[in-house]
Amino acid sequence: MNQVSGIWPQPGDDVAAGPPSLPGFVASSFSPLVAVVADRCLQPVYGEPPAPARTAVVLVTRTGDRVSAEHVRQTVADGKRVGPLYFFQSVPNSVAGYVAARWGLQGPVVCLSPTSEARTTGLDQAALLIADGDADQVLVVLVEQAATGGTAEAMLVSGGDAL
Repeated sequence: MNQVSGIWPQPGDDVAAGPPSLPGFVASSFSPLVAVVADRCLQPVYGEPPAPARTAVVLVTRTGDRVSAEHVRQTVADGKRVGPLYFFQSVPNSVAGYVAARWGLQGPVVCLSPTSEARTTGLDQAALLIADGDADQVLVVLVEQAATGGTAEAMLVSGGDAL
């Protein structure tokens, strides 16, 4: 399988500040991490949107959006009302759909939370989508949040000619 990638953090990134904010997503770095690595992966290949339509998105995360989940847990525990944006962004499909819409990707969107190695899981899913004819290429995004920040990598993979 051929692939091109983008990562966070990379030299020059302000890790303390985190990735650039993303309109419509609040408080958490999870969705901005996904968006920044998707852009870093797709822009060198396609410049600006759109990318080829038959591109799927596979988002792989073991823990999901930990910051949003903790906020919702604490808000409910305190007997307060949870803001509507937290319902929207608490589902990883939200940012995967944002990336697909921004880049004009019309392939399947799949979100996985593996118990095994995330990279292998994501690449196996990409290979399956390509082999089944559901997509010509797949944007695989691996993202994890941690107390000290987060890491993310996006890989654009295809089964044919080099990207």
